[in-house]
Amino acid sequence: MSLKSHEINLDITPITETFGAIISGVKLSNQMSQDELNQIKSYWNRYQILLFRDQDLSKEDIIGFSRELGDLEIHIRNEWLNESHPEILQISNINVDGKPIGALADGEVGWHYDQIYLKRPALGSLLCSVKIPPEGGCTYFADMTTAYERLPLELKATIDGRLGIQSYENFNNLYSTKTDENQTSLTQKITQPLVRTHPVTGRRALYLCPGMTVGITGIPDHESDAILQQLFDWCLQDDFVYKHNWRLGDALLWDNACTMHRREPFDSVHERLMFRTTILPQAERAVPF
Repeated sequence: MSLKSHEINLDITPITETFGAIISGVKLSNQMSQDELNQIKSYWNRYQILLFRDQDLSKEDIIGFSRELGDLEIHIRNEWLNESHPEILQISNINVDGKPIGALADGEVGWHYDQIYLKRPALGSLLCSVKIPPEGGCTYFADMTTAYERLPLELKATIDGRLGIQSYENFNNLYSTKTDENQTSLTQKITQPLVRTHPVTGRRALYLCPGMTVGITGIPDHESDAILQQLFDWCLQDDFVYKHNWRLGDALLWDNACTMHRREPFDSVHERLMFRTTILPQAERAVPF
């Protein structure tokens, strides 16, 4: 995407009291000035989730804008990548010739962080609606920064400096399909800090999720299970959660360092197709931080 210099004219409307904002006055398909990009990045760091409504984006537009934010991951689940644009992961319940064209079908997809199971997990993701059902399929986000800041001091002390054990296999067993032999070899269990410090804002956030965090290092399983359940229950209070009802033309960008998300199920008679890019952090800003 080429850049040009002109005055910025972006309008911002907060979605909740603590995180999320709607950005108006920009078409992601257009050429964008460096000032506009810098302003969007600043809003992204501040609000964690940015919603761009009424976008008409080609695959090239989606990839071009995403690349302005960082390197793009080619997702390990290569069976669900767009054939002509492998930077795009398709999330869909549509079948062609008896085979799914995308991930996660139409069932419940529980709370998770994207790529928490990798040494270089996603900085963020851009999810764009292509085809949506008339109801259901909403995406929920949890503000893990505010959840940490309001966490009782005793729980903060309990997890200070601790590492969580992350399992992609656990997520697949619950919500997806099993990986093949090569994919499995690349997604073995890994440890990540239970608390991360955002490299730009300096704010700390909980880094754990029910779908993939299966233990805490140095703590017996029965104790770590109880601690994790306390943390999950805390994070999922209504005060920390935003529910996004999708519209056609929505492009939703989230910060994967400080928000986790889930998707509710929808009726399988309706088709749903979403395009997602996964944005990687700079090497020096990958976990741990």
